[in-house]
Amino acid sequence: RRSNHSKFSITCLPVHLTVSPAAERLRYILGDDEETMPTPTLFTEMDTLQHEGDELEWRESARWVKFEEKVEEGGERWSKPHVSTLSLHSLFELRTCLQTGTVLLDLEGYSLPQIVDDIIERQIEEGLIGAELRDKISFVLLRKHRHQTKKPIHRSFADLGKSGSGGSECSIFKTVPVSPSIPTHIVHNSRSMNDIAETPSTDQLKNKFMKKIPRDAEASNVLVGEVDFLEKPFVAFVRLSQATTLGGLTEVPVPTRFLFVLLGPLGKAKSYNEIGRAIATLMVDDLFSDVAYKARDREDLIAGIDEFLDEVIVLPPGEWDPKIRIEPPKKIPSADNRRKSVFSLNELGQMNGTAGGRGPVSEDEVMPAPHELGEELAYTGRFCGGLILDIKRKLPWYPSDFYEGFHIQSISAVLFIYLGCITNAITFGGLLGDATDNYQGVMESFLGTALAGTVFCLFSGQPLIILSSTGPILIFEKLLYEFSKNNGIDYMELRLWIGMHSCVQCIFLVATDASYIIKYMTRFTEEGFSSLISFIFISDAIKKMVGAFKYYPINIDFKSDYVTAYKCECLAPDPSKSILGVEHVGTSLNVTALDWTQLSKKECVKYGGSLLGKSCKYVPDLALMSFILFFGTYTMTVTLKKFKFSRYFPTKLRKLISDFSIFMSIMTFVGLDMLIGLQTPKLIVPTDFKPTRAGRGWFVMPFGKNPWWVYVASSVPALLVTILIFMDQQISAVIVNRKENKLKKGCGYHLDLLWVGVLMVACSFMGLPWYVAATVISIAHIDSLKMESESSAPGEQPQFLGVREQRLTGILVFVLTGVSIFLAPILQFIPMPVLYGVFLYMGVASLGGIQFWDRIKLIMMPAKHQPDFSYLRHVPLRRVHLFTLVQIVCLAVLWILKSTFLAIIFPVMILGLMVIRKMLDMVFSQHDLAWLDDILPEKEKKKKEDEKNTTKKDKKKGKGGDDSEDVSVLVVRLLKERRRLLGLK
Repeated sequence: RRSNHSKFSITCLPVHLTVSPAAERLRYILGDDEETMPTPTLFTEMDTLQHEGDELEWRESARWVKFEEKVEEGGERWSKPHVSTLSLHSLFELRTCLQTGTVLLDLEGYSLPQIVDDIIERQIEEGLIGAELRDKISFVLLRKHRHQTKKPIHRSFADLGKSGSGGSECSIFKTVPVSPSIPTHIVHNSRSMNDIAETPSTDQLKNKFMKKIPRDAEASNVLVGEVDFLEKPFVAFVRLSQATTLGGLTEVPVPTRFLFVLLGPLGKAKSYNEIGRAIATLMVDDLFSDVAYKARDREDLIAGIDEFLDEVIVLPPGEWDPKIRIEPPKKIPSADNRRKSVFSLNELGQMNGTAGGRGPVSEDEVMPAPHELGEELAYTGRFCGGLILDIKRKLPWYPSDFYEGFHIQSISAVLFIYLGCITNAITFGGLLGDATDNYQGVMESFLGTALAGTVFCLFSGQPLIILSSTGPILIFEKLLYEFSKNNGIDYMELRLWIGMHSCVQCIFLVATDASYIIKYMTRFTEEGFSSLISFIFISDAIKKMVGAFKYYPINIDFKSDYVTAYKCECLAPDPSKSILGVEHVGTSLNVTALDWTQLSKKECVKYGGSLLGKSCKYVPDLALMSFILFFGTYTMTVTLKKFKFSRYFPTKLRKLISDFSIFMSIMTFVGLDMLIGLQTPKLIVPTDFKPTRAGRGWFVMPFGKNPWWVYVASSVPALLVTILIFMDQQISAVIVNRKENKLKKGCGYHLDLLWVGVLMVACSFMGLPWYVAATVISIAHIDSLKMESESSAPGEQPQFLGVREQRLTGILVFVLTGVSIFLAPILQFIPMPVLYGVFLYMGVASLGGIQFWDRIKLIMMPAKHQPDFSYLRHVPLRRVHLFTLVQIVCLAVLWILKSTFLAIIFPVMILGLMVIRKMLDMVFSQHDLAWLDDILPEKEKKKKEDEKNTTKKDKKKGKGGDDSEDVSVLVVRLLKERRRLLGLK
């Protein structure tokens, strides 16, 4: 079109080449300096002018920290936090208000009267109002502020009758019924009759809402209302040079930085309130608040509104109900993406609504982060280079690893992990006793767990890892014992030499930085391994529970109608056999003198009697009671763990209940078991400190019982053990050290493996089981130590801050495991089904957050009911199912191998998973694998090389005359210069 002020014409170019002036200003205002201090959190309060009889007052109507809370109809309570829904009209009106009103930036203000005087003085200087309105406006702005506070119960009941007849006095959408005219005699004395308090009141100082506001927060106050003495709106936006506490202006004693005032003629109360809500919502917007703090003039503020409008999403009025309050999202989108769009995408003016309906690249459209495990696994190429770096990395944190453990959360973690460890020790100890003819048993399991675990937690690189016996090691011990027994080789001595060879091999792997190969273990391998361990926990817990039904069968044949026919009698033995029976028990009792009908079941059998009757084989329903304890412990634990997200009780109490959920569940069902009094199977703890097998000592001699060639040949089975330990330890460490856990103290893969190898030798010399990282218990340890933000904005979910990284909980767990031998009188009251329930919970909880498990559930879901996972937006569903099917087949193969004598090659099959993942590169595209798994390091390197080659080709091509991109950039620059010359906004 042709401009009225110029002979030049502006040609309508394609949309993707238009330039956003707002983006240009914001780039200049915000800058691209990452070292700039973050702006404080803003608490925004909106007060509305109300008429109470002959008095005027400002009444709090809404507040914002992240989301909007409004005073409900009747003024009795705050609404639930909700996302502010604004009309476009109110945003455009706000933009006009800032263009035409007064904008005071970096005003020196020390009190509200002085600030009000400065605002009015500026308005008079700019000719926006007449001097005769000075006192009236000042009088209105300095009226007292009534904040929404908790009313007494009797006051609330008394107000119920008023709300039915007189209606609400606090409704912000209600026009003041009586014209708030200012009496003349008051106006003349307005300067001496300021109602607003100069200092915060007691209610403000004791307001519990301060817990929801960060300590460095500042306030933004919005004042809107209608008066009868104005013919056009009185608008002012003020930013103070220093945040100042302005007495009773704000609900909480937070210093005020921004002030927005809107007074207007009568009849537009709803419009004024919507404009006030618009500026209040903008002030808590991360990007606009940055602009408000750094703006130099009103044009910068308007540019901030324009950017906000560019990002706004409009809801069609006919397709949703404006009365609906939108719930806050569980995860708030990061404002960094919008900042990046200002500095990158908007450089060519690609705003929302660009050509083809495509807006800026959203977070979901960006490729996922590449597979990186950090500098801890970097190949140094030096002898023990990785180990030395691990020690240097962990040494500065060593003191804090102890004093940071002194927290109430650590108590719940210790109790939880302790019960899991002793259950594991008893289970594996019993199985080892059966597999090795009691050369290793429960006593050795307790002592080995305490020794290895304590030393590892004291000196390892990642003390959050919990050491334990594992299934593959158990199977290896069983096969090794059978081999030794069949070939006449001393089992303990052979095992000692295997442990020494394995230790040397582990030290060799540490010295050569062999842990580097963990970089090639992508999510595919990690999820396959962790899922297998989780399913082992779940299946073992269920197997133990099903076994109870075999030992204690339910009395299915019992019929209540025949209760009179159920009896059991003790019959005397035949006279010819009675003497033999008495001699057998070693007594000289006279059989004929006994009253056989009064003997108990045990006495009857002892003295040779026989039992006769239908109820003689009666067994109490211990299986049913065991199932109640098992399933009840699991269900109650899951329920209480989620209790911190419920709506009942204060936040601290909910979190406390969640942290101690395991302990409370166990104590509840131990109490129930004691109350019922049935003889359910209880925890069996050894009471005497001595080896399980009589005749063996606490130390194993390395020579004297086997031929010399055994000492050399033992290096072959030691290699299998080393592979098993390496894979089990390092995969568990990778899972614990995931970026999602936000660990800050770094990790030590090489240092961990060194101590696992050293502990193998120590345990081998003492005849104790071998220990390695336990994946499920370690994950449970991490979960029990997760930290969340204490102060969060209303409606905002607590933010995950990381894990309480320390050594104290692990040390206490293993010390308690060691002293459990002396706690037998107490521990014997814990039913085994309760501990099976804990096992089930640990297995199920460790599956949470595993993408593989989520994709398995997708197979059984119709497409319309599937969750909005990010990979479903980018990868076809059939490809997702194919990838999941491959993982299921691999998991099934691992399960079969684990359940047979081939379990000894289990660690080799873990390496096989890495080979299978490599083969998937030929089946799936790199794009699909980037979303479903991780790109292998070689592919990432090759991709970067391809990008470099492409860049070189483009440069050569550009020299040949392909200047299409340069033309586009030139057109954009010409447009910028043209807008500057024409003065267009």
